[in-house]
Amino acid sequence: MPTIGETVRQSEATPSIRYKFMKQKLKNLLSQKKTVTVLWIILGLVSAIKAIGNPDLYNNYLIYKNVFYHLIQEVTLYGKYKALYFDQNHYGPVFSLVIAPFAILPDWLGVIMWSLANTLILVWAIYQLPLKANKNTLILWICAHEFLTTMLNFQFNPMMTAIIVLSFVFIDKKKDFWAAFLIVLGFYIKLYGIVGLAFFFFSKDKLKLIGSLIFWAVVLFVAPMLISSPEYIVNTYVEWFQRLAIKNSENAVLDSWQDISVMGMYRRIVQNPDVSNLPFLIGGLFLFALPYLKINSYSNKHFRLLMLASVLIFTVIFSSGSESPTYIIAFVGVAIWFVLQKRPYSYSVIALFLFAIFFTTLSPSDLMPKFIREGFIRPYALKALPCLLIWLRIVYEMMTMRPKSSSGDFSRLS
Repeated sequence: MPTIGETVRQSEATPSIRYKFMKQKLKNLLSQKKTVTVLWIILGLVSAIKAIGNPDLYNNYLIYKNVFYHLIQEVTLYGKYKALYFDQNHYGPVFSLVIAPFAILPDWLGVIMWSLANTLILVWAIYQLPLKANKNTLILWICAHEFLTTMLNFQFNPMMTAIIVLSFVFIDKKKDFWAAFLIVLGFYIKLYGIVGLAFFFFSKDKLKLIGSLIFWAVVLFVAPMLISSPEYIVNTYVEWFQRLAIKNSENAVLDSWQDISVMGMYRRIVQNPDVSNLPFLIGGLFLFALPYLKINSYSNKHFRLLMLASVLIFTVIFSSGSESPTYIIAFVGVAIWFVLQKRPYSYSVIALFLFAIFFTTLSPSDLMPKFIREGFIRPYALKALPCLLIWLRIVYEMMTMRPKSSSGDFSRLS
C-alpha cells in the first residue's frame, strides 16, 4: 500500500504527465504528412466551394479557361472579352494544353478540380525535396496561409512553384530529361520557369540537360499547333511578348496591386514611378550569381537547397509583375531557408522568420490590423521587405560556408 505522501506526490505528478502526453500526441499529429496534406486539400476545396455561384470570385479561372477556347478558335489570347471581367491573359499559348482538361468541364467542377490540382502538385513537389519528412511537413505548415491567399485568387502560382521546385528535384535526382521539360514548360507559360536554369551547374550530365532543353523547346513550341495552326501560334508568341512589355510598364505605377517587389517598394517610398528597374536587376543578379563562385560547394546538399530558396525568393522580389498571390513562390523559399537553420535558432533567424510571417504572409488578411495593412504595407509594397532581408541572409550564408572535411560536409563561418 502506498503511503499518504506517495499518493499526494502521484496525484501532483498526474496533471504534468497528462500535459506532456497530450503535448506529444499533438506534436505527433501535426508532424504527420497526412495531417498537413488534408489541411491543404481542405484549404483548396474551401476556396473553390466559396467561389462557386459567383463568377467574379473565380475570374482568373475564367481567363485561364478561355485561353484554351480562344486558341482553338484562333482568336487573340491577349484581348479583353466579355467573359474576362477584370484582367487579361498573360500566359503563353502552351498554357492552353495545361488548362484544357479543366476547361472542358462545367465551371463548378472545373474550379474544384483546378484547386485540387494546384494543391496536390505543390504538396507532392515539397515532399520530393531531399529533406527529412518532418522538415517537408514543416514547410507546408509555414506556407499554408500564403497558399490560401493564392488559392482564393485561383492563381497558377502553386503550379509554377511546383515547376521550379521539381526542376531542382529532378536535376538533383539525375532526371535531367524531365527537369528540362519543366524548365521549358514554365518558360513557355509564364517566363518564370526559366529560373530553373539556375540549377544547371548542379547537373551531373550537362550535355544531356542541354540536349533535353533543345528537344522540349521544339516539342512544346509546336504542341499548341496541334489544336490550332503554325501561323497562329507564331503570331501569338510575338503578341505575347508585346503584351508582357506593355504589362511591365503598366505595373510601374504607385497605386498598382502589382509591382510588390524591391523596385516597387523603392518607387513607392520615394514616390517616383519613373525609377528604372535596371539598377535593381543588375545589383540583384550580381548578388544572386556570387555563390556560383563557390564551385566546391556544389556537391553539398545544404548549399544546393539554399540555392533553391534563393531562386524562389529572387524570382518574386525582382519582378515588377509580382502581386500578393505570387508570394507563395517566395514563401516556399523562406520556409526552405528556415528548416535548414541549425537548432536552437539564433535570435536573428527567429526575428527574420517572424517578420516574414507578420509582414509577408499575414499582411493581406484580416489578421493584420487594417491601419498597418492599408497605411503602410500595401502603399509601400512592404510585403517584399522581409523576403528581401531573408534573401540577402541566404546569399550571405552561401558565401560564408566552408568545408569541414574532404567529404564535402560544410558549415557556415561564425
